[in-house]
Amino acid sequence: MATVERDIDDLPKNPANHTALTPLWFMERAAFVCPDRISIIHGSIRYTWLQTYRRCRRVASALSHRSIGHGSTVAVIAPNIPAIYEAHFAVPMAGAVLNCVNIRLNGPTVAFLLEHSSAAAVMVDQEYFSLAEEALNIIADKKKSSFKRPLLIVIGDESCDPAVLHGAIRKGAIEYEKFLQSGDPEYAWKPPKDEWHSIALGYTSGTTSSPKGVVLSHRGAYLMALSNPIIWHMNEGATYLWTLPMFHCNGWCFTWTLAAICGTSICLRQVTAKAIYSAIANQGVTHLCAAPIVFNSLINAPPQHTIHPLPRVVEVMIAGAAPPPSLLSSLSRLGFRVTHTYGLSETYGPATVCTYKPKWDTLPEDVCARLHARQGVRYVGLEGLDVVNYQTMQPVPADGATVGEIVMRGNLVMKGYLKNPKANEEAFENGWYHSEDLGVKHPDGYIEVKDRAKDIIISGGENISSLEVEKGLYLHPAVLEASVVARPDERWGETPCAFVTVKEGVSEAGLAKEIMRFCKGRMPAYWVPKSVVFGPLPKTATGKIKKYLLRARAKEMGTVRKSRL
Repeated sequence: MATVERDIDDLPKNPANHTALTPLWFMERAAFVCPDRISIIHGSIRYTWLQTYRRCRRVASALSHRSIGHGSTVAVIAPNIPAIYEAHFAVPMAGAVLNCVNIRLNGPTVAFLLEHSSAAAVMVDQEYFSLAEEALNIIADKKKSSFKRPLLIVIGDESCDPAVLHGAIRKGAIEYEKFLQSGDPEYAWKPPKDEWHSIALGYTSGTTSSPKGVVLSHRGAYLMALSNPIIWHMNEGATYLWTLPMFHCNGWCFTWTLAAICGTSICLRQVTAKAIYSAIANQGVTHLCAAPIVFNSLINAPPQHTIHPLPRVVEVMIAGAAPPPSLLSSLSRLGFRVTHTYGLSETYGPATVCTYKPKWDTLPEDVCARLHARQGVRYVGLEGLDVVNYQTMQPVPADGATVGEIVMRGNLVMKGYLKNPKANEEAFENGWYHSEDLGVKHPDGYIEVKDRAKDIIISGGENISSLEVEKGLYLHPAVLEASVVARPDERWGETPCAFVTVKEGVSEAGLAKEIMRFCKGRMPAYWVPKSVVFGPLPKTATGKIKKYLLRARAKEMGTVRKSRL
């Protein structure tokens, strides 16, 4: 029989050379390569990689036995505990889609998420059982007889009141460990038939409308999980502290990364500076991620809660709100090595990294910090990143001054928004994902975020970047946190209004005028805040400041009169 000759590009796919990409393979490998290595530490709990793999297979099996699989969504409402980590593997092993819910949301919002995602099961930490119960009751009252209550699984925790757990069980919830024990530790899970199948669903904050459901694929999660350690020089066996919520962008996909590198997860139920420094000292932490607010707490922690010097260089990844250069300098002085990234829920977490250049070490500290505060270049797994003109979609010149919209495309961009074709059409217009973040491109090709489109302040026809004003405020020695929004102004239309939290022990008396004088010497006159308001700033569960609430407060304050900038 004659052999069929094929063109070099016409060789067939077969099971030997083509398998769907999924991060689930990382767990199987970790259990085989490092079965006795510690995978998770939480209080007195210690699991090895083999134990974690078997626990995940049990949960997947138990879900499958209850007909929860392909096409189903499983919601998890929990802080950083082992069960939410296990769910990142167990739920997709059953073929279902994982939806991690922000624990700081209220009942009506959680009800919207559970109904919109058609959750077939809800796993909830015992501390948040009343939240889940409230949300489900809201849906039941709305749907009446057509409501089918999802499977409710309550997760116990040794740090919580056992009476709450027992109360939840009496109300019909299944206890997590009992549910897990009902499954098969040798469950023969299968990878997705198509790597484009959905692995996770996460919701945006919904500050201007209903939250949007961001759908992620197995392929994208796989590529992000491998991009993370490459970008961060994260070695095999790293010890990672969970200061970043696993419910936020699936922990920037580090949930799956930790299995890929056979690392150790240190769970942290409550994030405090004292707990972070303690974990660094006592548990060998090498890496941690967080938003700027968390790192600000490390810099300003009381001396009795800190460690100087650190026992080792600790790698930290910072993202979220653009960090002021002063914060990056302070972290470096404390002994933390900073990797600065930027991204969105729609990009699986970090999409860019400010790759540090050794030549920056020869520059003055303030210049180096300003360069490091930029958002940088595309992640290794992202194929396209640019700053473009809003109307023409043409790239802006690399002059560090011309403002455009930051756009991305490639395998680290979401599949789309769930049940929202209009939002998808807008987000993917012209073949790019539109971030709605405004930025510039510098001569070295690094991008820098200047503001969210909705956060730009237009004063007398001139655009003011709220982020640039915030950077100036952070230079004041009394300022712990700062956020700037527009306030109506009789003369200029809008002027900057600064909301400030001061450092411990600082008196607010006369400080507003002092801050304004301080700013006048460091920024253009029309940038200087005409209003300074003191008090704690409202934040999301991931430490981002809720600017939409501050904009509402500034509007309620009324119009600034007789402005004389």
